[in-house]
Amino acid sequence: MRGFSNEFKDLPDYILKITKEIWEDRGLATLNHYYAPDLPMRFPSGLVRGNQAVINGTMATLAEFPDRELLGEDVIWSGDEDAGFLSSHRLLTSGTHLGDGSFGPATGKRFQIRAIADCAVKENVIYDEWLIRDVSGIAIQLGIDPKDMARVMIDAEGGPDTCVKPFTPEQDVDGGYNGRGNDNVWGSHLADILTRIMNKDFAVIPERYDRACHIHHPGSRDAISWAGADMLWLPFRSAFPDAAFTVDHVIGREDPMLPPRAAVRWSLRGRHSGHGAFGTPTGADVYVMGMTHAEFGPWGLRHEFTLYDEVAIWKQILMQT
Repeated sequence: MRGFSNEFKDLPDYILKITKEIWEDRGLATLNHYYAPDLPMRFPSGLVRGNQAVINGTMATLAEFPDRELLGEDVIWSGDEDAGFLSSHRLLTSGTHLGDGSFGPATGKRFQIRAIADCAVKENVIYDEWLIRDVSGIAIQLGIDPKDMARVMIDAEGGPDTCVKPFTPEQDVDGGYNGRGNDNVWGSHLADILTRIMNKDFAVIPERYDRACHIHHPGSRDAISWAGADMLWLPFRSAFPDAAFTVDHVIGREDPMLPPRAAVRWSLRGRHSGHGAFGTPTGADVYVMGMTHAEFGPWGLRHEFTLYDEVAIWKQILMQT
C-alpha cells in the first residue's frame, strides 16, 4: 500500500474505514484529501465533477437522512500499488427520512437498500468513480412511485429540455482510470452469465445458478432459486429487447475465508421497444449503467446482487415522451 496512510492494512481496509469516517463520523472535510479535486463521479442520474460537488451532495443526503448507516458487505478489487487499484464496494445502507430533500417532504419512514461504488484509487486518493444506488428501493419504501418521482424531478428541474440529464457515454470524461479489471476465472464466469442473459439465453440460469440461489435486484426486490432469477431478469430485458449489451469492467477474486466472487460493471443501450418492467413501449432511447456482484459455490452462482437506477431509466423515458 505504497503512498497510503499506515492506518490502512490493505485496500478493503482503506475503503471500509474511509466510508465510515466520511458518512457516519461526519468527516466530510476528509474528502478534500481522499478525493481528487477534479474527480469525475458517474451516477446513473448524471455526471458530477470535483470533490466539492461530492462533499455538497453528501451533506444534502445527510440532512435528509441524518442517521444514515453504511455497512460494507464486500470489497471486490483488482490492481496493485504501481498501477493503482479498482475497488468495487457493495454496501447495505439504511436511514430514516427525517429531513426534506430530493425525496420530498420528510416522511419519518425508514429504508434499507444496497449501493455499489467502483472507485479507482492510487496513493491514498480516489480519482475516478462510478456509483449506483437503489434509488427506486428508497422511493418505494418511502411510499413514492419511482415513475412519479422521475416526473416530479423533471418538473422541478424546469422540464424535459432543461432538467438534469441522466448519464450517457456522451457526457463522459477521462478521469484517468482506463483499466478493464483482471483475468481471474470467476470474473469471466459472471461476465459470461450476464452476456448470455442479455442475449436472451435464459437457459443459463438453471445451468449456472445454484438451485438455492438468492437474488437481489433494484426496487429492493429479492428472490430465490431459478424461477426467482428468471422473474427478475426477464421483465427488465424484455423492456429493451433490441438494446446492445456491453461488459465494461470485470473483476474476479479468491480470498481466504470468502467464497469465490466477481464484480462486473456493464451497460445497456437501446430503445424502450418492448413490454416489461417499464410499461407500454415508448420508443425512448435509454442508457442503463449496471453493476453485478456474485458469489459462487460448488453448485454454481449462490448470491447475485444487481443494481441499476430505475428512477433514472424512467426519467429518460419521460423526458422523451
